[in-house]
Amino acid sequence: MKNLSLKKITPYIIAIILFLIITMIYLSPLLEGKKLKQDDIIRHKGMSKEIVDFREQTGEEALWTNSMFGGMPAYQISVDYKSNLISYIDKIFRLGLPHPAGLIFLYFIGFFILLLILGVDPWLSIAGSLAFAFSSYFFIIIEAGHNSKAHAIGYMAPVLAGIILCFRGKYLWGGILTALFLALELKAGHPQITYYLALLVIILGIFEFAETIRLKKYTTFIKSVSILIIAVILAVLTNITNLWATYEYGKYTIRGKSELTTEQENRTTGLDKDYATAWSYGVSETLTFLIPDFMGGSSHGELSEKSETFKMLKQNQVPIAQAKQYIKHMPLYWGSQPFTSGPVYIGAIMCFLFVLGLIIIKGKIKWWLLTATILSIMLAWGHNFMALTDFFLDYIPGYNKFRAVSMTLIIAELTIPLLGILALKQAFDKEIDKKEIFKALKISFYIVGGITLFFAIFPGMFFDFSNVTDQQYLPAWLVEPLQSDRKNLLRFDAIRSFIFIFLALIIIWSVINKKLKRNYAYIFFIILILADMWTIDKRYLNNDNFIRKTQANTPYQKTQADIQIRKDTDPNFRVLNLTVDPFADASTSYFHKSIGGYHGAKLRRYQELYDFHIKMNNINVLNMLNTKYVIQTDNNKQPQARQNPGALGNAWFVENYKIVENADEEIAALNDFDPVKTAIIDNSFKNELSGFNPKIDSSARIYQTEYKPNHLTYQYKSNNDQIAVFSEIYYDKGWNAYIDGNLMPHFRSNYVLRAMIVPKGEHTIEFKFE
Repeated sequence: MKNLSLKKITPYIIAIILFLIITMIYLSPLLEGKKLKQDDIIRHKGMSKEIVDFREQTGEEALWTNSMFGGMPAYQISVDYKSNLISYIDKIFRLGLPHPAGLIFLYFIGFFILLLILGVDPWLSIAGSLAFAFSSYFFIIIEAGHNSKAHAIGYMAPVLAGIILCFRGKYLWGGILTALFLALELKAGHPQITYYLALLVIILGIFEFAETIRLKKYTTFIKSVSILIIAVILAVLTNITNLWATYEYGKYTIRGKSELTTEQENRTTGLDKDYATAWSYGVSETLTFLIPDFMGGSSHGELSEKSETFKMLKQNQVPIAQAKQYIKHMPLYWGSQPFTSGPVYIGAIMCFLFVLGLIIIKGKIKWWLLTATILSIMLAWGHNFMALTDFFLDYIPGYNKFRAVSMTLIIAELTIPLLGILALKQAFDKEIDKKEIFKALKISFYIVGGITLFFAIFPGMFFDFSNVTDQQYLPAWLVEPLQSDRKNLLRFDAIRSFIFIFLALIIIWSVINKKLKRNYAYIFFIILILADMWTIDKRYLNNDNFIRKTQANTPYQKTQADIQIRKDTDPNFRVLNLTVDPFADASTSYFHKSIGGYHGAKLRRYQELYDFHIKMNNINVLNMLNTKYVIQTDNNKQPQARQNPGALGNAWFVENYKIVENADEEIAALNDFDPVKTAIIDNSFKNELSGFNPKIDSSARIYQTEYKPNHLTYQYKSNNDQIAVFSEIYYDKGWNAYIDGNLMPHFRSNYVLRAMIVPKGEHTIEFKFE
């Protein structure tokens, strides 16, 4: 019982209570019954509407939806895995808190566990957990609605804790923690974050193996790795259904290899290089780790009424009320990314402590964290450092499956505060000579504090604070004032960061010189880190981001066009909405079966169909996709629905077919063909047509009689065998075709559609997603 004394467990209880209080104070609108408005979650409600409605009506999982991109697997959008018991453990770790409080609490508790495993004092671990959790990117993604990403980030640290325990000889607990937290990590459902965690673990493994060779402790290493392999297998098995479906589907998406041979210099076996690297962090932009508004902050940031932009607006006689609204959404960001919601700010204090750690910490843990940090940063540079990026995209398995290479910075967001807190632990534990500590403190302060002081004094020495889009989107007379404001933002945040670094230096100096007790120093660091990180995060996630529940539950309002289309009693047709960007829109999917949609893993062939034909308004392709309505704006700029008389319906018989040699010829053939008469068939399906000679039957009819997202039923009558083309997306890893209950082969036609040979007579055809 002595081991469980109240005195010993008090810091841990206080930590949990403190994390809970901080979370709820930050998200205080939740206590008023409000909900966080998240753009991606609003889009998710649009893309998942058909799936959710089907689940509520039938109690079944659809596994397929036709509401986006003509059709795609529902398990990439919304599937309820009720039998996965690991979900209940996840709720415990998130304390059942309302969204997104549970995710932020998970940030805290996950890093807290890692620091405790590394032997850090619980009070200092509280400070470290705050530093990690309040990294600006972690709050920006919550504001945007990237919930699965945030969820997966929360479990990165405790997975590492279990692995480190294993390598330290604590096999039982190390194996249990690794299996448990890796299962939770995989359950979070963000493979990209898990992939970056794997990179971090591989680097750790390399340094562990190097030490094994040096000390010749092969038995210990083999035992640790064996336990970890078992833990990984157990974690994977708890999520095998989703993981296998995702793996299988991924090969046919934009994250899989294209069959086209064009643009080979831009192709990989996964995403195209320009798409994967579109969001690349700038080399100089990396200084946002230390100075948050080094690159201006957000692409839609807010300026004060003291700004040069506001003064210029008044000078040009813009009404005050209008000017106040104008400065709330300014293109402050001037970096190389297409746009951004905010910077990756890891904290001036943590950057200072990280450099201190590089000087005073010895051994493999420093080199592991430094190597991972450098790799993370260089990979995030993407097209700004193509030598490394090309190597990883072409040769490192799995890397080319993910877009937004800047996301690799989540590794640095973990490694920098981790090494920083370990440095503080070592300094406070008096593990090294006092003179050596002071020397290290001076060097760290001169480097990190010097950088901030330099940019505070000379913010414009290397930059002109211009963005290539300034002239395009701003009146000429506003460009210069805006650039001046960007300069001032950099200067202000540089001064701000210098102050926090200086205060951290004073606290450490005071403890080493016995002017301040260590426990008080921990409290001061908790306050200092909160003051630093909280105020930056509030720039991007604050009370203004919350809305009433009624607003959150109704993400989209019907337009007159939507009302008009929904009067159509035909249960299955598609809509092309040209009042929005069709391939970055979920609003249409909320009300209709959309030609477009919003998802990061659409079928590659459908993406190519869009790039080559839909975007070019190929009417024959739109017709074969059964595009019954097109939404456009009228003279009053209001959405109006126009019926397309050429839409071919759900299915039809063709008179003949054309065999083409490969994907290049297949997609090119759609440039000039009549889908009513001809089916374009790839050579790989020629055996399906062996011995078949089409015969025209002008009296033949085929029509759909029943629609469910995962079960389509047709009736047909014909005097001859026919080729039937169905206006449904071909995906044979689930869809099976039946005639009168008997399983029958079907094949791909017109690059993305389904087709099959049907026997003469009167029969029932069913497509089931199984």
